[in-house]
Amino acid sequence: MSTPSILSSPKVARFPFPSSEELQDLPSTLHQPKGFPGSGLSKENYNADAYTEPILEKGPSPPSELRQNLFMIFITVTQLVQMIPLGVGINSGLAIGEALGAPHISSVWIVASYPLTQGTFVLIGGRLGAVYGHKVMFTVGCIWWVVWALCGGFANNLVSICIMRGLCGIGGGLMVPNIVALLGINFPPGKKRNLGMGLFGAMAPVGAVGGSLVGAVIIQLSEWKWVFLWLGLMGFLVYGAAIVIVEQDEAVDPNGSIDWVGAYLGVAALILFNFVWNQAPLVGWSNPYEIVLLIVSALHFAGFSYWEAKVAKEPILPFNIWKSPSFGTLMLVTLFSFMSLGIFFWYMNIYMQTIRGDSLIKVGVQYLPLTIMGCANAFFAAWLVPRVPAQVIMGIGCSAMVIINVLLATVPAHLTYWAMCFPAMFISAYTIDLITTSAQIVASNTVPMEHQGVAGSLVGTLLSYGMSIGLGFAGTVEVNTFKNGTDLLRGYHSAAYLAVGLAGTALVLTALFIRIPKDTREGWGEDQAPEEI
Repeated sequence: MSTPSILSSPKVARFPFPSSEELQDLPSTLHQPKGFPGSGLSKENYNADAYTEPILEKGPSPPSELRQNLFMIFITVTQLVQMIPLGVGINSGLAIGEALGAPHISSVWIVASYPLTQGTFVLIGGRLGAVYGHKVMFTVGCIWWVVWALCGGFANNLVSICIMRGLCGIGGGLMVPNIVALLGINFPPGKKRNLGMGLFGAMAPVGAVGGSLVGAVIIQLSEWKWVFLWLGLMGFLVYGAAIVIVEQDEAVDPNGSIDWVGAYLGVAALILFNFVWNQAPLVGWSNPYEIVLLIVSALHFAGFSYWEAKVAKEPILPFNIWKSPSFGTLMLVTLFSFMSLGIFFWYMNIYMQTIRGDSLIKVGVQYLPLTIMGCANAFFAAWLVPRVPAQVIMGIGCSAMVIINVLLATVPAHLTYWAMCFPAMFISAYTIDLITTSAQIVASNTVPMEHQGVAGSLVGTLLSYGMSIGLGFAGTVEVNTFKNGTDLLRGYHSAAYLAVGLAGTALVLTALFIRIPKDTREGWGEDQAPEEI
């Protein structure tokens, strides 16, 4: 049985019935509109009191099963494409930086620039979708992404390539929360939504690893610039098809306003804080502007919190979403988890390239266990959500996060891939998919329909921004432990131990404070359904 789109559900309306006295001035035969109770009755036998039942105003027909399936496939495949630049940066960041004449430690910006803006602008992307329509903002994000992906191929130095990737990431930031919102709005809580979120979660590792491998092939066989031209072409084709397939939705808050002051304070705080930590390994904390910008970012965070809580009439992050049980802790666990995961991916990658001497293509192939198992585990997470409490799913993901970083922190310089790297890659599939999919489903099921974009914004922000800021923290640890570049492996191990600490903290928080029962609902609850008109 197909699940009708919530936007196509019938609206309840009441017709303004005239009283019996008012009928005295009407003709003896009433020519009433189709669907009016008592149509064709004469005024003599009309009894106004007999017709007080509500009339269901006929809405658009529910989409067919085929249309729903096409919508789900194409809207989630866009997630795959917009995750590819992350994989390209992780695997090919060193090679691109070397081609541009950038030092080894500076190449981390090629990786961090995309998830930085992607995660930051997710914050405002969900609210823009609520006011102007989620498909509208999804379309804007797609077009913006394609333009700046193509422009990346024309960069000629480290600064310009990072700017292009950062601008491309803004498109991803606009897309992600609106993809999640469109899934959450069109599919009420239940099996269909869980399947959609499972597909969405599966696309993250597939896109990242696929980008890692394809980007490596292109760079090794030709020139790195062709990677960005390929991204632009693929985005044009996939996003174009998705825009055609996804039906226009009605804005859930069309009369609302955008809190531009809160948006500025939140986005500026996140960008400044991230910039400080990712720049610190390059210039050191003795540089005055590092301290100044860190203070400025802290002031922006404080200003954002005050403005949203006390001043804003329509805040970007409605504070009532934090009232849901364990919601705040769930978000904190998600942040720590993805800080840890970003560190693992980057340092496992450069370990294989710089210590083991593996080629870009070989590294990309060695990530395939993550892709294969990641696809399966995304659906496994969707299957688990209605069967076990959320803390169990999150606990499994956090435990896997601890294990893979312990393996990275202890791997020796000369050891076969199959001994420690392969198990780490295999187990890593139980991190991103279980945590992302369960967090998205739980967050989406926790909030009402009008806050679906906000829920998508929060999880999306924590995923991408967490990966980026984690690299900044790890880079600081690395440069202070690698003995001026003479012991690279020691620096990588130290960064991995930081990731172990972050993952361990997430695991403890999950075990002690997250209490979200399994969700077995099918359909909207009374407190989540859209209001009847």
